Amino acid sequence: MNRNMKRMIKEFFVEEEGIGVVEIILILVVLIGLVVIFKSQIEAVVTSAFRKITGDTGTILD
Repeated sequence: MNRNMKRMIKEFFVEEEGIGVVEIILILVVLIGLVVIFKSQIEAVVTSAFRKITGDTGTILD
């Protein structure tokens, strides 16, 4: 009984690691999909932020 229990616990942890990798891959796929879908909006926000930073830098230096 003791060996059987150890084997079952070991198998459980081995299986969980594989599921973790699959979950990470799925999360990455979803994130990449969102970036592709909202690419133009993301570019607009980043461009606006850099313009604001550049403009504020000029104001600080004056």
